Amino acid sequence: MSPRTIVITGGAGGLGLVAANHLVRAGTNVILVGRDAVRTAAAADGLRDVAPDGIDALPPRAYAADLSRWAQVRDLAAKLTDDGIRVDVLVNNAGAAFPRYGQTPDGVERTYALNHHAPFLLTHSLLAAGTFTADARIVNLSTFVEKRGRLDTADPDVSGTSWRDRFYSQIHVYATSKLLGLLATRELARRLPDGPRIYSANPGMVKNTGMNTNAGGLMRLTAPLFRPFAITPDQGVRTTLWLATASPAPEPSGGFFTKSQQTAPSRSAQDTVLARTVYERTAALLGIEALTTGR
Repeated sequence: MSPRTIVITGGAGGLGLVAANHLVRAGTNVILVGRDAVRTAAAADGLRDVAPDGIDALPPRAYAADLSRWAQVRDLAAKLTDDGIRVDVLVNNAGAAFPRYGQTPDGVERTYALNHHAPFLLTHSLLAAGTFTADARIVNLSTFVEKRGRLDTADPDVSGTSWRDRFYSQIHVYATSKLLGLLATRELARRLPDGPRIYSANPGMVKNTGMNTNAGGLMRLTAPLFRPFAITPDQGVRTTLWLATASPAPEPSGGFFTKSQQTAPSRSAQDTVLARTVYERTAALLGIEALTTGR
């Protein structure tokens, strides 16, 4: 049986690269996606040294895309499809927490664009193109911090532009973007046809990944306070790797997993009606056709 192909966004560093290292060592075809073409290519080249001998896996490959821009997300999906890639697992790992309000060229808040829109759009673009294999898995990186999300459940803002007119709290914007992702994942799991599965993976509080440092703002200032309680990157990728590779596939699809076990997210993240609204509004915002097949 040929090795499975796993695409990892945000794969040039942090948890994405750590997960890729484990997968390459296990003989998996790995494709890294990163914003910086040179850095991502260098990361892929570095992984070739850890690939085991006597395995049919292809050398790690790299694709460049700024996933905060919808056009580049669509272009990435098209390139993967045109290159004949058959995706067994998509790990939507790329993410960020920006310290100040900013909009992308698409007119949406940039934290939302990267953390919520990009996974949603890339997943649906690959589904529409038939690029996923019949039993593909999608793993969206989530966080326990989603409990601090500030979402109007009666009128959920999926663009993030409401933060322009209210106090912009870095942690709350980040948490809300992740809450939206959890809700959309829950609803997409209900709409997927038989075969593909989708999960939300909570890596926990991980040290030395650069997430808080690169974020700047309050998250950078407070990061040292939590370091004594944080786990290593190798520990932080275990749930993602398990969801991507375990046989049989973990259940349930749409679940929120911590330490390779299903756990309960916030009450808001379990709201079925809200999940449907978030999913449909996000699809409309991105200009894509919502899936209608339900389980």
